[in-house]
Amino acid sequence: MRSSYWRSYSYKQTYEIMILNVNQKLKKEVWQYLKTNNIANRSKADGNKEEQFVGLLGEILIKNHFNIEHNYSDGFDGGYDFIYKGKKFDVKTMGRNVDPKPYYVNNFIGYQLNYDCDKYIFCSLNKKTNKLSVCGWVTKEELKTRGDLFVIGQERTRSDGSSFKLKAPTLEIKNNQLNNINDL
Repeated sequence: MRSSYWRSYSYKQTYEIMILNVNQKLKKEVWQYLKTNNIANRSKADGNKEEQFVGLLGEILIKNHFNIEHNYSDGFDGGYDFIYKGKKFDVKTMGRNVDPKPYYVNNFIGYQLNYDCDKYIFCSLNKKTNKLSVCGWVTKEELKTRGDLFVIGQERTRSDGSSFKLKAPTLEIKNNQLNNINDL
């Protein structure tokens, strides 16, 4: 799997975002799996099929990058996607039609804060270019202290002026608040 890096300015430092290419074979495989399986198991604010697709694609690409085998399974995953260096990681991926910017936010559904997970990797899938940007990572404690909490139903406005209402309590953390992915 090819990856490349690009630099962007952050408040404190220059950081690197890893770019992974998404191949069509994997996209078809994930869609085929989701046709007969539902991996949304929170009971509140579960993702629709498109959101499940984006999330599962991000998870698989990150596992591949870390040389961790992926097995499709239905049901609750325990709140994390894989273990690396003794820590439990959960991959969070947002679908977009553009490449991420340092000031773009990653949304974290607040219902997941109590899950057994140590660290989160945040990604952004550009659905037009089939590129997964691995924006960075944080520990659970860093997410709580760096992120901004918003309540269910609160309206949020995107940088393009469009807006939406939150379907769950949500923590937002900007890309430039994440730790450098290469520091893992």
